[in-house]
Amino acid sequence: MTITDASPASPVLKPAPPADQTWTPRLWGVLAVLCAVLFLDGLDVSMVGVALPSIGSELHLSTTSLQWIVNGFILGYGGLLLLGGRTADLLGRRKVFLVALAVFAVASLIGGLVDNGTALIATRFVKGLAAAFTAPTALSILTTTFHEGPARNRALSVFSVFGASGYSSGLILGGLLTSVGWRWTFLTPVPLAVAALVAGYFLIPRDKPADGGGHDLIGAVTLTAGMLLAVYTVVSAPEQGWLDPVTVGSFLLAVVLLVAFVITENRVKHPLVRLGILRVGTIVRANLSIIALFGSFLSFQFMMTLYLQDVLHWSPLKMAMGLLPIGILVAFSSPFMGGLINRFGTSKLILTAMTSMSLGYVWFLSTVGDRPDYLFTVLPTMLLLGGGFAFGFSSIMAQATEGIEDSEQGLASGLVQTSGQVGAALVLAVLTALVAGGPSAGEKADFNQFDSGVNLVTGVAVVGLLMNLIPMINTYRAKHA
Repeated sequence: MTITDASPASPVLKPAPPADQTWTPRLWGVLAVLCAVLFLDGLDVSMVGVALPSIGSELHLSTTSLQWIVNGFILGYGGLLLLGGRTADLLGRRKVFLVALAVFAVASLIGGLVDNGTALIATRFVKGLAAAFTAPTALSILTTTFHEGPARNRALSVFSVFGASGYSSGLILGGLLTSVGWRWTFLTPVPLAVAALVAGYFLIPRDKPADGGGHDLIGAVTLTAGMLLAVYTVVSAPEQGWLDPVTVGSFLLAVVLLVAFVITENRVKHPLVRLGILRVGTIVRANLSIIALFGSFLSFQFMMTLYLQDVLHWSPLKMAMGLLPIGILVAFSSPFMGGLINRFGTSKLILTAMTSMSLGYVWFLSTVGDRPDYLFTVLPTMLLLGGGFAFGFSSIMAQATEGIEDSEQGLASGLVQTSGQVGAALVLAVLTALVAGGPSAGEKADFNQFDSGVNLVTGVAVVGLLMNLIPMINTYRAKHA
């Protein structure tokens, strides 16, 4: 008996997994290690974001340099995610995971000790590079360790809890640690990463690298160069200018490199990336859905962070508490997502998620005024967005890896995470360009300067909603024709 994608053109074919799986202590241990690494990723991103003003003040960094503490991580992370996931398939998931985690720990330690802005940005790039290998590898270890179906859905729901908890904890810890010294936001993840590294060495089972692939040097070079250049162009365009010759030139070069990569993959005997995976309709929708989810959510959060700190002059800790309901809702609801996926399927839950996200932004738009009231406008929006993220994240990850052979789980994991990160960076770059022309936060204490940004994230969420709604309507009509 086999499982295939519903699409007639689907190239996916794999043996049906066992109906159930016994959760042994070692299996729980493996999941704990993977969750710890996702927790670290969320913790690091949110803590550093809260600490940016203090970092800039102590190291005397300009706004442009300070921005690259964030963008340096995004560049390494988004630029190498796809390669990181496929490398895990080709060299072995356990080996790649442990090496990348060790690099992450060392870069965190150095970042907390340096006294130079350039060196700090360099450590952020290295951490992003390491995360580009740990994140998709962790997800592929999960999807190959836990059988597709109830066991995997349950594991993914637990996995999601730790991602949300890491981000929420980072907001609070970032506010507390920054008051002591911003360096602690870099040093705190080090012992956690070392503990996960030691536990992973003993608990994660050894795996056999994929038989095919690994001989595509041209594909590896064009993919890496193309993705790095594409992400660099996106994150630097708001500062450089979208029509600046450097921006246009780097964008065109990135396109040329990625086109060369596609041509190479269609011609070589052992491609680095099998492009046939993009012919599976559910996988394509999952990747587009994560762009809508992350792109709208992270951009809206960026606007709220600026508004609460720069316009309302909230302290980092007070701002963290204001945004905390999202993380709490995701953390408490995610454990139930596995059961809901088993009962309703991924498509319905993703549609529910995009509906909730869209309603959140529409509610905000309709009630914001010049100065949004927290209890009436902001809090309901946070709850709707938190609900959408809780329903969407686990469901999208499950849909993006359904029916994929174990030898390509790293590829599928890297693909969906790349879509999320690069898509979010692109939406944020466009949003930054839109709101940059508004009045200075110090000149007028209202939310009007962000109106165009809210319109953008609302549009992105609504497109994600329609993209999932239309196929379901077509399927319903076909069944009842």
